[in-house]
Parts: sequence; structure tokens; C-alpha cells
Amino acid sequence: MTKLALSSDHAGFELKQKIKIELQNQGHTVQDLGPSDDSRVDYPDFAEKVAAAVASGDCERGVLVCGTGIGMAISANKVSGIRAASLTDVYSAEMSRKHNDLNVLCLGSRVIGEGLALKLLDVFLNTEFEGGRHEGRVQKMMSLENKG
Repeated sequence: MTKLALSSDHAGFELKQKIKIELQNQGHTVQDLGPSDDSRVDYPDFAEKVAAAVASGDCERGVLVCGTGIGMAISANKVSGIRAASLTDVYSAEMSRKHNDLNVLCLGSRVIGEGLALKLLDVFLNTEFEGGRHEGRVQKMMSLENKG
């Protein structure tokens, strides 16, 4: 099973808790990096925690939840080695893994419902990176981190 870093802001807290239970029920190891309740917090702080856990190799992948998923994705992508996206449909979730080797899934609790969130999570966890012609493209994408 996969070791996952999980976090949210206040808007995503309830969905994060449901995702945590689902992941644990599936046998995954979940490192819940907060918050511990739905009190107001700043999403960049929690995006950084998950991104750092994934970038360091402590966790294989990460899941972030906020109101739209967008702020979390932007914040997480500031950490070297992270490929995060806010996803709202199954096809994009599949292609983000197959072609882009997505390592942090960002979800918007005010944009999608619990059922779709869990489906996107399933696709994220069970779709493998195809490598091949996509490997060079991912390397080029990641080399952009070093450009000023």
C-alpha cells in the first residue's frame, strides 16, 4: 500500500476527514498533517507540509483539500519536485498520472462532492505513470524549477 501525506485548510477539513477514513480502510498509511479541526487556517502552510513530505520521499504521494483546490495546487507547486494539480474530472485525473506523473492531488470541497472526490482519489492512486515518451517531458517540466 501507499504512504500518503494528507492535509487541508478549514474549507476542506470535513472532506479531508472522509478521505482519511477511506484511505485507512483501504490499508494505506496516512500521515495527517493537519489541521485538527475546522478553525480558520492559511492553506499555503498546509500545502507546504504535504509538499515537503512528498518531495523528501517521506511519503509517496500527497492529497490536499481546500475550497477549490487551486490555492493548494499553486502553493504545493512552489516546492521543488512537486507536480500538483486541482482536478475535477476523471479523465484529467487519469492523464495527470499517466502523462505527468502527478504526485500531489488537490481537491476542491466547494467544487466537487464526496463521491467524485473519492473517485478522483481512486484514479490518482491506481493509475501508473506510463514513462516512455512522457519521461522526457516530465524532466523538462521539472527543469523549469531551476530557471529564474
